[in-house]
Amino acid sequence: MSTISPAKGTALPAPAPLPWSGLLALSTAAFTAVLTELLPAGLLPRMAPALGVPEARIGFLVTGYAAASFAAAIPLTALLRGLPRRRVLVGALLCFAVSNAVVALSSSYPLTFAARLVAGCAGGTLWAMLAGYAARMVPAARRGRAVAIVLAGITLALSLGVPAGTALAGAVGWRTAFGLLSGLAVLLVGWVRWRVPGFPGEARHARVPLVRVAALPGVPAVLSVTLFLLVGHQVMYTYIAPFAAHAGFGRTGVVLLVFGAATVAGIWLTGLLVDRLPRPTLLGSLGLCAAVMLVLGLAAGVPGVLLVSVAAWGVAFGGAPTLIQTALVDASGPERADAATSLQTTVYNAGIAMGSLTGGMVLEGLGAGALPWTALPLVLVALGVVAVGRRNAFPPQRR
Repeated sequence: MSTISPAKGTALPAPAPLPWSGLLALSTAAFTAVLTELLPAGLLPRMAPALGVPEARIGFLVTGYAAASFAAAIPLTALLRGLPRRRVLVGALLCFAVSNAVVALSSSYPLTFAARLVAGCAGGTLWAMLAGYAARMVPAARRGRAVAIVLAGITLALSLGVPAGTALAGAVGWRTAFGLLSGLAVLLVGWVRWRVPGFPGEARHARVPLVRVAALPGVPAVLSVTLFLLVGHQVMYTYIAPFAAHAGFGRTGVVLLVFGAATVAGIWLTGLLVDRLPRPTLLGSLGLCAAVMLVLGLAAGVPGVLLVSVAAWGVAFGGAPTLIQTALVDASGPERADAATSLQTTVYNAGIAMGSLTGGMVLEGLGAGALPWTALPLVLVALGVVAVGRRNAFPPQRR
């Protein structure tokens, strides 16, 4: 199939179709990783008696996963850079399968915690791969759309997977839920081997040290936007329950449902725009986030303002990770994307930790009403970095 150029009357080849099956396999891998990480948070009352520990220690199973992911992303990515990419991807998925199987069968808390650390290491490795893998599967002009499809797995896991997994555990038992999650990872290995193309690892002579990857033009700016946006976002999101109560709307579940549904819309909209208008879309996304924080600070108590603002926040934030990761892959180049994304994974987790800590301190010291005023300047810094980074990090046209 071809199109006709109106200027010269010549036939131009139509864009090649996206490799949907392979991209959806990667998206399912993202879904599996997020569900593996967060499922214990919804099962505290069920898992605690079975493992003979207080509920707070079940919460540490999520903390341990996140800490292992944070610590492992950079060193494991550096160690595995030379291996074929699909082999590393399959290895990470097998680690998920084994970890979730151990959790499903174990009656020992230390063993369960160790299995969660293994899954966290696999998660850190996986997050460092996904965006770069998607970028190498498609032409450069469709790179943003491919990254959006893969990262949609994160949003679907948060908005649908975790609630559904929690409900399933209530119906069939938490051990069965983890067993099914292990089975999903095994099936995903077959899907990846069938539909995801294999790419070679980096040749030893071509490997750029991580320090030099971090210093590539545009990469520091993208990483700084990641950090400031995540800190600002987590200041509010972590403590959305007390803020909703402060605003006179105590139904936190409704607020989270509105946010989750809006993030799906944000990813869909970003997928349409990321390859054609990446810079304006990111500026609009961050500008809308900042406007939401301002409105929440000024008028959260007005009826209807909270839910409308949260919906706008979800749309704006839902597409931001895709836009930022696409900018990072463009700045580093697909061949160095795994290394650059490993740095971003560490920064991302650091932003989550810093935002949660900052928000907690503000909540205790100044109250819930101060949370949006704390988040606003952080989001504005991220917006400012994008505004001035038009040469290398966030150019008007994608490379």
